[in-house]
Amino acid sequence: METEPQIIFHGLDASPAMTAEIHSRIAKLEQVFPRITSCRVIVEKRTARGHKGHLFQVAVEAEVPGGMVVVNRKPGDLGAHEDLRVAIRDSFDAARRQLDEHGRKADGVHVKSHPEKHHGRVVRLFPDEGYGFIRSSGGLEVYFQRDSVIGSDWDRLDLDTDLEFSLMDGEKGAFAVNVSLRS
Repeated sequence: METEPQIIFHGLDASPAMTAEIHSRIAKLEQVFPRITSCRVIVEKRTARGHKGHLFQVAVEAEVPGGMVVVNRKPGDLGAHEDLRVAIRDSFDAARRQLDEHGRKADGVHVKSHPEKHHGRVVRLFPDEGYGFIRSSGGLEVYFQRDSVIGSDWDRLDLDTDLEFSLMDGEKGAFAVNVSLRS
């Protein structure tokens, strides 16, 4: 971090234990997202009307390249925080989630990878039992079942039908899924 973190207490005295806890939480945020340039934490104690005891609000503001991550937990949001340690934990957990998201966006869009498509022909078909075998273009013979065939293509299958499919590993070896007629 480029600047020393700021910790501000409103309505309560700064305790060494709470200050140490907050510094520990800030260090964990830096492990998740090392590019934090500055951090400010505001701890506030409030008295709620019609409520015994006090409620705590902990705000975390972290400046990062490309923006700011702000968590502002107000009493009454998702349950009041009567315990200061719980309020600190929840605010820093929310800040960590936001930093994770910010990091994913900063690193670019990640596209979900799809399994490789294989091509083959039906070599054995047992329509009454609901399964068959495909020989891939690489010579591998794999099992497939009616439920693995997309749409209503099962009724259009016959020996030597050209298929496109993905492979999965099972207990008895590879099997075909997402089976469709080759276009």
